Amino acid sequence: MTNCGISRWDDPKEINQRLKNLTSQPIWEVDDEYYNKEILPYFNEKCTRSKAIFEEAKNYIPGGVQHNLAFNKPFPMCMEKADGAYMYDKDGNQYIDFLQAGGPTILGSNYKPVQDAVIELIKTCGPTTGLLHEAELLIAKEINKHMPNVEMFRMLGSGTEACMASLRIARIATGKKRIIKIGGAYHGWSDQLVYGLKIPGSRYLLESHGIPKGAYALTDEVRPNDLNMLEKMLKRNKLKGGTAAVLIEPVGPESGTRPVARDYNKGVRALCDKYGALMIFDEVVTGFRVALSGAQGFFDVVPDLTIFGKIVAGGYPAAGGVGGKKEYAQLMAAGLATGKHRAYVGGTLAANPLSSLAGYTAIKEIERTNACEIAGKMGDRLCDGLKELVDRYGLPFVAYNQGSIVHLECTGAMSFDFSSMSFLKSAMGLLKHKDMMYVRKDSMEKMGAAYMANGIITLAGSRLYTSLADTPEIIDEALNRFENVFKHVKKTDKGLVK
Repeated sequence: MTNCGISRWDDPKEINQRLKNLTSQPIWEVDDEYYNKEILPYFNEKCTRSKAIFEEAKNYIPGGVQHNLAFNKPFPMCMEKADGAYMYDKDGNQYIDFLQAGGPTILGSNYKPVQDAVIELIKTCGPTTGLLHEAELLIAKEINKHMPNVEMFRMLGSGTEACMASLRIARIATGKKRIIKIGGAYHGWSDQLVYGLKIPGSRYLLESHGIPKGAYALTDEVRPNDLNMLEKMLKRNKLKGGTAAVLIEPVGPESGTRPVARDYNKGVRALCDKYGALMIFDEVVTGFRVALSGAQGFFDVVPDLTIFGKIVAGGYPAAGGVGGKKEYAQLMAAGLATGKHRAYVGGTLAANPLSSLAGYTAIKEIERTNACEIAGKMGDRLCDGLKELVDRYGLPFVAYNQGSIVHLECTGAMSFDFSSMSFLKSAMGLLKHKDMMYVRKDSMEKMGAAYMANGIITLAGSRLYTSLADTPEIIDEALNRFENVFKHVKKTDKGLVK
């Protein structure tokens, strides 16, 4: 496979056992002396402009930030410049950027060929017209070129919107209503999918505030990497009118935070065929990152529908879309429904010329530069280095990667699993561990602050995305900075159920 960023697939059983070991012992984190004498002074003395902007923002913005990724300990950092593998804050501090906007910029931030194309378009057309633009066709054809299973593609405003649309399509196509998602997976924040987020088995007990229970009455959740439980749910749903779709992140929930077996997706495909459900791949993160052909190419699986986001707009806004087999994708056609019912989708800024052209140009550049493979090799280098540091300092941390998606679990805050066919059993397990989970989350954020103070930006202190802009020298420098954090880590008496 050309332009594939995954060169290895570690045994998920071994990784999950190490994660279980991590959560079965007290928390290991940077000691209080280092945190209070070096980490906090960095923010208070060298990040004064970020702090001032955040303090004022709290008067006008709920929580002081507009995006969940911006919440960082001890306060959100205000960035002024992004360039390739680096970001710079308002005080001029430089950081190695392993956030990469949460995954969209595999080419590196503010990649010039995409920037040039967007600037030229703004000069002539502007960012949006409300009417058809050739870039809409160009990106649809380019996606089909690399993912032949995506015979038709409809660009939308976000991954959340794409997930919503895919479920409407599945229900129309199958005449069934129930949806099965994998516990812990994130498929946007629509009412019916804010269910089982982050922690498998949590159902609506953690994040569903403000959502009427009826909104997720047709949503089911099963344990990650468990085909037996999936089939049990499919069988049970036959008595309730059937399952319209199984919605999965192909590398595992939360971008592989819970990795799956190499053949898991083929098993899901077989079960979907057996029970007449559509198989929906959420490739918001994996599309054009793990491979030009997406995770579906890497796993050699043909989903019925594919959800896109992030890279599909080249790092620019309005990044979302859904595509797949023609018989299903065309159910989103514009106009009043005639004959077969249509799935209503919309969005004034969906498929705007700017986002469509940026996405098309980015995909062309990913192909030209072999970005997936290069970023994947840098992910391997980073992960191998982290493993070596973890072993050297005798830490229980768990590092693994799926190409350019690198996981560094220091507290296991999201590694719990309370999956069960019984709601009561799931709820009892969750409630027993809930307080301890929050303690581990706080520790994860503390580690993230330590990384930031050492010039490394991560996603919540536990995930890192490499890009084409990363070089061996940049990765090695980052590992030196990680070592500076790890040598201050000590075992605490926190984080166990009492």
